Amino acid sequence: MNYKHLTFKNNNGIITIGLHRPKVNALNGELLGELSSACDQIKSDRSARALILRSELENFCAGADLKERQNMSEDEVKKFVKHVIGGTIHKIGDLEIPTIAAVNGIAYGGGCELALACDFRIFSDDVKISLRETSLGIIPGAGGTQRLPRLIGYSNALLWILTARIFTAQESLQHGVCNLVVNANTLQNEAVKLAEEINSNAPIAVRLAKKAVRLGLDQSLKDGLEIENQCYNDVIPTHDRVEALKAFNEKRKPKWTNS
Repeated sequence: MNYKHLTFKNNNGIITIGLHRPKVNALNGELLGELSSACDQIKSDRSARALILRSELENFCAGADLKERQNMSEDEVKKFVKHVIGGTIHKIGDLEIPTIAAVNGIAYGGGCELALACDFRIFSDDVKISLRETSLGIIPGAGGTQRLPRLIGYSNALLWILTARIFTAQESLQHGVCNLVVNANTLQNEAVKLAEEINSNAPIAVRLAKKAVRLGLDQSLKDGLEIENQCYNDVIPTHDRVEALKAFNEKRKPKWTNS
């Protein structure tokens, strides 16, 4: 599929989506529609093992296209925030495969929420990130008020959201918003390295482990353990589990078949 505002590459199961809407990847309806379609493409591709979401420009994403927003009625804004920007970002969060945001430059508002929807966040050392919405008379509406406190806790999340403060990469690392800060020149390589490390493991097991963590996060410990057990039971009949036992006995690396 050809995209106007995205690049889409599949390299041995590592999908890389590059945002490319000059100058700052502002999230308009067209870009979000393409990103939604790209998520559908990933879901239907059995070879997909990991996703890297990055920018092809100097900045990751400045957030919603406010010029486009100015021409919307109140009802249109409500629908756009819930179904277009929110719906697309939630699609990223719901992907079964591991997702990595490789963030450079600025990531404001919806750009920050895009990164928060991913499982891992690697920041270049030039990153400036913020949930700017309260300074614009609104609140984060694409998951920011829900994903951030689950990631860094109630009080720290309120510090980010209520102050609309712009944080550096190192401050983000200290707060637990990102997993790693690297030099801008090595950002993509570090993201690929993490994806390859994950992909060295059994693909079905990786997906089900992510599912168990994600679904169990908001449950009681008892219910979460039941989810874990269900996911474990789904692994038992797989060919890859048997292959792993054979490889262990034969002192070799397993050959995964994703089955």
